[in-house]
Amino acid sequence: MSKATVLGKTTKADLPAELFGEEFHQSLVHEAARADLAARRRGTASTLRRGEVSMTTAKAWRQKGTGRARAGALSVPHRTGGGVAFGPKPRHYTVKVNRKARRRALRAALSVHADRDSVAVLDAATFEDPSTKKAAQALEKWGAAQPTLVILEVEETGALRSFRNIERVSVLDATAVGVADVIGAASIVVSEKALEVLEGRAK
Repeated sequence: MSKATVLGKTTKADLPAELFGEEFHQSLVHEAARADLAARRRGTASTLRRGEVSMTTAKAWRQKGTGRARAGALSVPHRTGGGVAFGPKPRHYTVKVNRKARRRALRAALSVHADRDSVAVLDAATFEDPSTKKAAQALEKWGAAQPTLVILEVEETGALRSFRNIERVSVLDATAVGVADVIGAASIVVSEKALEVLEGRAK
C-alpha cells in the first residue's frame, strides 16, 4: 500500500490500493484525457456561408459584351465580403469513452503520482478558518512541484478559500476532476473526504 505525506505534518497516510495501485496504461490515459479536453470545448465558432451573407443574389454583370471575365453572384468565397468556404459551424466535440475504461484511466493517472511520491493528503479541518498564508507555507514545506492540483469535497469551503488564490495552484471538486487534470498537474493534494469521493468514482 502506498503512503503519502499529510500536508502540514510529518506523518504519513495510507493511500487506498483500489485507487492508487493501478498499472499505467498510456493509450487508455491518452484516450480519456483527450475526451476530457474535447468535452470542454464550447464549439461555438461560426461563419457565414455564401447563402447566408447579406449580399444581393443578382448576377454581378451580364455574361457577354463587357470585356471582363464572366461573373455570377458576388457572395462567392473568393470575393471580398463573400461567404466562407468550409468555415466552422457550431458543433460538439465530445468523444465517447467507455465507463470502465474512463475509471481505469483515472486510477492509472492517480497511481503515477503515488509512484512519484507527488501526492499529499490534506486534513481540511485544519483550514476551517481560511488562511492563504498557512496553505502556501504548507505547500512550500512539503516541496510541492508546480502546477499543483488541490482536490476537495464540495463542502470544504475553508480549504477552498485557503488554496484558490495561490499562484499555479488550481482547486477542483472531487466530482469534477478528470484524467486531463490529474496528468496535467506536477503534484496533487487531496483531502480525506475527496479521497472517498474519488474511490466511489473509480470503482
